[in-house]
Amino acid sequence: MKSFKYIFLFCLLVSLVSCSSNSGTWGWYVIDPTTKSGLANIKFLIGGFGATILLSIIAAFISIILGLIVALPGFSNNFFLRSLNRIYVEFIRAIPLLPMLFWVFYGLPVIFQSLGLKIEIDAFWGAVITLAISDSAFTAEIYRAGIQSISRGQREAAQTIGLSQFQAMRYIIFPQALRRILPPLANQFIYIVKMSAFASVIGMQELTRRANEIVVTEYRPLEIYTLLILEYLILVLLISFAVRWLEKKLGSNESNSN
Repeated sequence: MKSFKYIFLFCLLVSLVSCSSNSGTWGWYVIDPTTKSGLANIKFLIGGFGATILLSIIAAFISIILGLIVALPGFSNNFFLRSLNRIYVEFIRAIPLLPMLFWVFYGLPVIFQSLGLKIEIDAFWGAVITLAISDSAFTAEIYRAGIQSISRGQREAAQTIGLSQFQAMRYIIFPQALRRILPPLANQFIYIVKMSAFASVIGMQELTRRANEIVVTEYRPLEIYTLLILEYLILVLLISFAVRWLEKKLGSNESNSN
């Protein structure tokens, strides 16, 4: 509830500032729901929610799967597999998101073409691939930290009853680690939602792209981007409430068991 109070105070502050300023400085009419043009602009901006949420969900799902695939070799006794894990994580984490987005969107089709493959990457899938790969390195580290947080005694107990390393991971270690991994993974979803704004630079019609298009036609960046910030704020706060509920649920269960 405190977060919604902050949203209300933010909206109230904007309203007071706009009322106290002369009409030559502020142009809130561009997002005034009582006017036809203002309502049309608001509807156009809100229309970007669907693309942003869909992009974030698909990218997060791929990132969770890819992150697990990357993390597992890090627990191997094989030096080569452990090295592959560290190289991938360090390499991907070192690349800024925007250059990676350009490379995926403009570079991958060229590579496919050189291999004789006619595969085109549109703005949506270019953003999905970039966000999933970029976030997978962080997700892999979340898996690593969660699994390593389980006491060594659990592994020794699994070996005592004759379980293989894979069986111990599947039936004993990972189910316990999952309770500690889920909240950080949910927080990574918030990160993906915010980073999805970069998709606007390659033409994807998400929230930020739609705001940019209205700014070009209305010449009112302050008012439009204020509404854009409010949209992201509402979206992230809703996800944050779900994350807090999840952390409270899982955290309370674990604390009670201790």
